[in-house]
Amino acid sequence: MFTGIVTDIGQVRALEQRGDLRARIGTSYDTNGIDIGASIACDGVCLTVIELGEDWFDVEISAETVSKTNIGDDGWAVGKRLNLERALKVGDELGGHIVSGHVDGVAEVIAMVDEGDSTRVTLRAPAGLARFIAPKGSVALNGTSLTVNEVDGCDFGINFIPHTKEVTTWGDAAVGHRINLEIDTLARYVARLAEMTD
Repeated sequence: MFTGIVTDIGQVRALEQRGDLRARIGTSYDTNGIDIGASIACDGVCLTVIELGEDWFDVEISAETVSKTNIGDDGWAVGKRLNLERALKVGDELGGHIVSGHVDGVAEVIAMVDEGDSTRVTLRAPAGLARFIAPKGSVALNGTSLTVNEVDGCDFGINFIPHTKEVTTWGDAAVGHRINLEIDTLARYVARLAEMTD
């Protein structure tokens, strides 16, 4: 489990197809404190550490994960920057919302407008996921816990303050980028309960 509070910006150093896709990710985390088998959210995708170096870790990514995320489409390439978060530990501050690292689909950035020092971003969600997104609700986008400003059909708006743009990869965002979307778990269960009572 994660909180959607990004704690490092990593970088893809190598990619190799070995049946599954293997990625080497550079990090500023102290890798002496990371165990083999640990979970790290990489742009919102929960991945398992399989090898470690002084300033990097390796993960394997299944074809299923590649097909459900932005890894494979306009995806990951050597040099790409990634939002990283280590798994939540009991007693950690829950600064965002509960995030599983299981990406539900891919949203597309369709508009960006600067408002003062902040940036308002409009994204388009897949039709099957849009009903789970509510104004003032939470979503995880590329692993970042964010509050939804408004919803219009499949389109929804997010506001990025300067701090968020500095400590995540959101400062790199552009119209047309495809973004890993994880809907709020509570929204999923509420919708399911509503279906069962209809």
